[in-house]
Amino acid sequence: MTKVYLALMHSGVLNKNGEQVVTSITNLDIHDISRSCACFGVEKFFVVNPLAGQKKFLQDVLGFWQTQIAFEYNPDRVEALKITRYAKNLDEVKNKIKNKDGEYPITITTTAKKMSGQMSFESLKGLKDRPILLLFGTGGGLEQKVHNDADYVLAPLQGREHYNHLSVRSAVAIVLDRLLSV
Repeated sequence: MTKVYLALMHSGVLNKNGEQVVTSITNLDIHDISRSCACFGVEKFFVVNPLAGQKKFLQDVLGFWQTQIAFEYNPDRVEALKITRYAKNLDEVKNKIKNKDGEYPITITTTAKKMSGQMSFESLKGLKDRPILLLFGTGGGLEQKVHNDADYVLAPLQGREHYNHLSVRSAVAIVLDRLLSV
C-alpha cells in the first residue's frame, strides 16, 4: 500500500446537535492515536485545530515527550509521538503532504453514518497512485462539506448491534488494522 497519513479534525466538525464547532484536543487522543499510527506505519499524524490555545496545549504535550525525562520514563511513547504534528487547518495538512510534482494526497473521510457511494475497505487497499490522507472527526463527526470535498468517503465500521458510536481512538485503531495489517 502507498504511504498513509492521518488527520484528526477538531474543526469542520459537528456537535451532538449538528452545529459546526471547534472541539478541544485531548491528551488521550494524542497518545492513543499516535501509538496506533506508529504501530501500523502511518507516516505522520496531524492534529488539526485552529485555536492558538489548543496549539499550545499540543506543543506542550509533545514538548514533554522530547525530553530526557520522558525518554527514561517511556521510550516507546517517545517513539510513537515523533510522528505527531500540529496543523491549523486541512489545507495546511495537504500542503505538507503533497509530493514534489505538486500532487495532493487522496483524501478519504470516515464517518459512522451510512452515505451513498461509500468506499469499501477492500477498494481502499487498492489505491496506490498517490499518498492517502485519512480524516477522522471529533465531536459528532465531520461536517458534510468535508465529506463533499474529499475524494472518497470510507464505509462506516459496523458492529453486531445497532449502536454505532465508537470513540475516535477506537475507530482509528480499527480502521488502521483493517487497512494496514499484514
